[in-house]
Amino acid sequence: MQRRSTLMKPIQWIRHGARRLAVAASVATTLPSLAWAQGLPELEEPTQGGGGIRSTAQGYLYDFAILGGLIVATVAFLFVAISAIAAFREAQARGEWSKFGITFCAGVILILAVIWLGTEAGPILSQ
Repeated sequence: MQRRSTLMKPIQWIRHGARRLAVAASVATTLPSLAWAQGLPELEEPTQGGGGIRSTAQGYLYDFAILGGLIVATVAFLFVAISAIAAFREAQARGEWSKFGITFCAGVILILAVIWLGTEAGPILSQ
């Protein structure tokens, strides 16, 4: 056993060296592309604020909040659409159109409420 482990040491060193060489080669090929960031577009200024670090951060938070509101409105629209389609299929199968009408009207009211609240939140967030 002792003899076999002694013979395996050089092989393990070669494998370890090969791994290090592979890592060094991948780093060497990646670093130049990271260093050449001259072709990247510049970061746009936020729609609100600017001039100082606090004002710029508040502007970016405002933009992210508005984006979050748009995402909430989109998700609400998708949920209402999926629910309305399911109610429509059920109404076609059973002939009960009242559930579809209620679902559709409630969905439209929900979407209008989400859009209205998002519109009202914009000026509040900009303060």
